[in-house]
Amino acid sequence: MFEKKFRVFATSRIGDAAENRLRERGYDLEVFQGPEAPPKKLIVEKVKSGIDGLITTLRDPIDAEVFEAGKGTLKVVAQIAVGFDNINRADANKYKIPFTNTADVLTEATAEFAFFMMGMLARKMWQSERLVREQKWPSWHPFLPFLGDEVTGKTIAIIGTGRIGLTMIKKCSGFDMNILCYDPAYQNDKFIAAIQELMDLRYARGIQNEKTWIKYVEFEEALRSADYVTIHVPLLREGETDKPTYHLINEKTLRLMKRTAYLINSSRGPVVDEKALAKALKEKVIAGAALDVFEKEPLPPDSPLLDPEIADRCRVFHHFASGARITRLDVDPDKGMAGRCIQGLVDVLEGNYGGDPTVRRVREISIRIYVGETSDRIAADALARS
Repeated sequence: MFEKKFRVFATSRIGDAAENRLRERGYDLEVFQGPEAPPKKLIVEKVKSGIDGLITTLRDPIDAEVFEAGKGTLKVVAQIAVGFDNINRADANKYKIPFTNTADVLTEATAEFAFFMMGMLARKMWQSERLVREQKWPSWHPFLPFLGDEVTGKTIAIIGTGRIGLTMIKKCSGFDMNILCYDPAYQNDKFIAAIQELMDLRYARGIQNEKTWIKYVEFEEALRSADYVTIHVPLLREGETDKPTYHLINEKTLRLMKRTAYLINSSRGPVVDEKALAKALKEKVIAGAALDVFEKEPLPPDSPLLDPEIADRCRVFHHFASGARITRLDVDPDKGMAGRCIQGLVDVLEGNYGGDPTVRRVREISIRIYVGETSDRIAADALARS
């Protein structure tokens, strides 16, 4: 157990096991019970009271007001999420407050959920269940009252080939899909070549009946040629990069897609212009969309995406892609967000990372810590690979 007793405030429950792990280590931990987010005023008050560490979620605005309140006492902000759009990086730089996130451990769960959203949307599972529940199921018919679209053998565009995008590729290759790849930051040619080798081997051994392929293409070609488009890019705005992703999917780019194509977004809400998407669905510019993230969360009741007219073509979920038991709650930092969150917190408070704002191996677990003038660069680089 570490000798110094650190005070920590968590803006949300992160699970009994993780919370108990900190208390067993001698930490004085106070947790906002929720489930709603605490008001910012409360966060500022807790920080001003002299806490050493702050555990946050994507719904908590962490900016200069918070950092000023913790001046001289706050040592780390530990985010239980892979993204940190809610943390003002310029303010973190100014006040030299390190912050951590929970990258890597939600990769499989998020890609899995994106794939399931695609299948649910394409095969019209919601419409089918509604027929049964509303007792409107007619007698069996080969193609009435509707048919879904297969995933197997179709072409998918993976927009963003970071960790989650590459994992989505792995899952799609198992469904004999042709894969178009686009990434605004870098190309993982080695991984793509390995997937092509596996595709060729599956065909040669008779595991799949038709040859399939994978390749990098330009963004416009990916949209024009795909039956499914799935988004896995970070949220980058004008001024942060020469290739911003804010409203990457908009009225213009939606019209590049096939009328029979489907859009899936499990990355960041503002990557998609929701008004443009709702309009495209209403006008049947594309066949459907499934989203787990939104420009404003929770999704407001007047959102155009909730228009009953497009309900059969638009699936919406509550930012749930990483919502699996092990991924969210496991205390092993190599498996769970809770474990990685508290490991990052502990590493900073107990000085395990030595003040170096780069990836630090702690017990062979990779924990990312962002601090000081380099945090913008490091954060953008890490998110581009998320």
